Parts: sequence; C-alpha cells; structure tokens
Amino acid sequence: MLIFMLAFGLFTTIIVFNKPLTSLTKAKEEFLPSSESSLLFAWPLTAKADSTYVVQVNVFVRNATNIPLLNKKVHLNTTLGTIKDNDRETDKAGKATFVVNSDSPGLAELSAIVNNQVQLKQKVSVKFE
Repeated sequence: MLIFMLAFGLFTTIIVFNKPLTSLTKAKEEFLPSSESSLLFAWPLTAKADSTYVVQVNVFVRNATNIPLLNKKVHLNTTLGTIKDNDRETDKAGKATFVVNSDSPGLAELSAIVNNQVQLKQKVSVKFE
C-alpha cells in the first residue's frame, strides 16, 4: 500500500507540475525592462541656454516584447545642464517625464537607467545655445 501511495503521489506531482522547477522560480520576463525595447525622447532638440527654457524628456520603459512596464524607477543623467527631479516612476503607459534646462551653451547627452540596473542603449543629445 505504501508503494502505491508513493507512486500515485509521484505521478500526480509530474502531471500537475509538468514544467521544470526553474520555470516556477524564475522572475517573469514580462516584468523585466529591456534596454533595447525601451525608448528615450527629448523635445526640442535645440534650446536656449538661459535656464528658463526647458526641454521635455520622456522615457518609455518596455519589456522585450514591447509591453509598457508600470512603476519602474527611472534615473535620468545628463552631461550638461540640470534635471528637475531626475528620479521618476513610470505610469501605466510605461512613461516617465523629466524636464532639463541649462544656463551654459553646449551639447547635453541624456541617458537613462531603469531600476538601478538596466542602462538604456538609446541616448539623446540636446543642443543648448
């Protein structure tokens, strides 16, 4: 009887959990940001360097299948100028919006990091004149 119960338990476990154990324990890929699929936009690409003229920067965080990701922390970096609140969370469209300005002329390179781990491959340059 004991052998029957063990065999039945093993059979039931195999049928119910027909997936490898690693697929049950791994983080779902649908919630992982993709550095290739995520997007970085800035507008306008040329702005006055008087610290009152602002450039709007939008970061769209997507997974590998282009699905927007909600509540992801985005950190924006720039080589020139000032970012108002450079840490934001994405909304339901996967979008985080930033404002950049500069009182010095030059070229600002903007880059973004998601969840302090994923560096977006795309970068944007804004010219302040």
